[in-house]
Amino acid sequence: MNKTELIEHIATQADISKAAAGRALEALIGGVKATLKKNGSVSVAGFGTFAVSKRASRTGRNPRTGAAIKIKAAKVPKFRPGKALKDHLN
Repeated sequence: MNKTELIEHIATQADISKAAAGRALEALIGGVKATLKKNGSVSVAGFGTFAVSKRASRTGRNPRTGAAIKIKAAKVPKFRPGKALKDHLN
């Protein structure tokens, strides 16, 4: 499912226009991004938790030349599914 299909699904399920569903989805994504930017986490009961994880710097290899390169430390988004979501899939 892509973003357009998700907006159509939200509009149908919530009985709202596609424009309103698109704004709602953008607001949700914006809220998650803003919270993660501040190193916070977003928990949606029954769905899961979005959080920020730190990845340490490391040495990698250039696949073309085989030379060692330094990969910088980075903050990466993580998603941990909730119990209800896991139970629904199994």
